[in-house]
Amino acid sequence: MFEDKAAATKDPELIVPDGKMHVKVYAPFKTYFNGVANSISAVNETGPFDILPKHHNFMTLLSPCDIIVRADQGDEKFSIARGIMHVKANRVIVFLDV
Repeated sequence: MFEDKAAATKDPELIVPDGKMHVKVYAPFKTYFNGVANSISAVNETGPFDILPKHHNFMTLLSPCDIIVRADQGDEKFSIARGIMHVKANRVIVFLDV
């Protein structure tokens, strides 16, 4: 039987409600966002794109842009020069300034 690892570990960072995803946006010395979100928008070399919950696995280099994280408590916007985005298993990690 399939068991949810997040539920098994009881780690609050890993528990994500249905229809949401966990997003972490950080640089080597600062975390800009770390929590549950509805979507995230950014830009890569092919243009603007959005990541929604249950998105397929995805990795891309980010172009200079404004990243927008949409969460229930409101939108958060971060201007970036460069970064890497990794999407896997309803989790989005954005590494900035790498």
